[in-house]
Amino acid sequence: MSLRSSLATAAGKSSYWLLHDILHRGGTSLPGKIATKLDPTVLKTIANKFDFIIITGTNGKTLTTALTTRVLREKFSQVITNPSGSNMIQGITGTLLTANASKSGVKPLAVLEVDEANVALITKYIKPKVFLITNIFRDQLDRYGEIYSTYQKIIDGIKQAPDAVVIANGDSPIFQRDTLKNQKIFYGFNHQPMVGDIKAPANTDGILSPTDDSILHYHYITYANLGSYFSTTDNFKRPHLTYAVTKLHELTPLSSTFDIDNSSFKIEVGGLYNIYNALAAYAVGRYLGVSNEQIHTAFDADAQIFGRQESIKVDDKEVTIVLVKNPVGANQTIDMIATENADYSLMALLNANYADGIDTSWIWDANFEKLHATNIKAVITGGERYQDFNVRLKMAGFTQQSVYPNLADALMAIKAVPTKKVYIMATYTAMLQLRALLAQKGYIKGGMGE
Repeated sequence: MSLRSSLATAAGKSSYWLLHDILHRGGTSLPGKIATKLDPTVLKTIANKFDFIIITGTNGKTLTTALTTRVLREKFSQVITNPSGSNMIQGITGTLLTANASKSGVKPLAVLEVDEANVALITKYIKPKVFLITNIFRDQLDRYGEIYSTYQKIIDGIKQAPDAVVIANGDSPIFQRDTLKNQKIFYGFNHQPMVGDIKAPANTDGILSPTDDSILHYHYITYANLGSYFSTTDNFKRPHLTYAVTKLHELTPLSSTFDIDNSSFKIEVGGLYNIYNALAAYAVGRYLGVSNEQIHTAFDADAQIFGRQESIKVDDKEVTIVLVKNPVGANQTIDMIATENADYSLMALLNANYADGIDTSWIWDANFEKLHATNIKAVITGGERYQDFNVRLKMAGFTQQSVYPNLADALMAIKAVPTKKVYIMATYTAMLQLRALLAQKGYIKGGMGE
């Protein structure tokens, strides 16, 4: 280790000690920022202490990372991760700097959520054993551009680690566009007979065949552009799935029961999209030798995931916080909420900071009109861009809204709703601000997470 790297490592660790042990605040971004400022290549110096699994994609990274970490801890003694979604190079550097040293001489597994635009930056310094890719949807146009630009950012990173295995969502056609040297394994849904012939809705992204850019057909669609696709102009079709959901049993707002490879599993989060996340974690686990029984144990754990369907008691209210950031995620959240049988209220919090994406036009492509068919009884809008959400929901037919421009008043708004159950759809920084408020008032422990 060079003198520069030694100084950067010491400074990063010292800042973490100050934040964590003295000021009692979590956080890995600041220690990572300090370390990379002193030595931009410090990640390369510390990378040889770990074996890496990189998890990336548009939606589901945080929950998939958490579930994968739980699964692997059933077999491996040391598994570290970046649990609060600090997924850029500074946060990842901080995570590795502050990880405990190996106890057995065996390298710990580092299961890392990585921002799509940071994959190539990370793999410049570390060479993972596995890449896990969840999906690619339109998201934060100001940062990523359209989906093919996002795809290329990920592929550029993977090409720097040709020996890694790529475990990808086979239900996404876009993952058939590359010419990677890497071994590829696919997962997806095989829960319906492959006899249909349908097309995705006209405004769906990512439905072009990689062979000739013709519009793909589907035997069935799970959601958005995901499903059992095939071309009518040549022989292109969905690849063989090594791991697959074979049956859906019960979907509720708080849990999902389903079969993977004809074995039954349950996770304590709702939504079809979260079954994909569980399937991805299962695929990594099985590839690395974790047994079905061990995965059952991991999925049975009901620990809350930071900002992802967290259930919180606020006096007599049952509050569920769901992160939203793009049309596909919002639509899947709406579908999840639609499985709620009880009356509920909705709080929609919209910020437009860098971490959220400064372009808020995506809210117009989400199907909020569908909420009229649910048991919704009250609507609240808030956050720094509350006016945008207020107008969008008015156009969706929700003309009676309570508006809270100051997020500090959100707690009062939650307590004032007429229903016991409250669903909160929030962008990332709005979610952080809300959690900080709830922590300040003693409803949760910890707020910002970073």
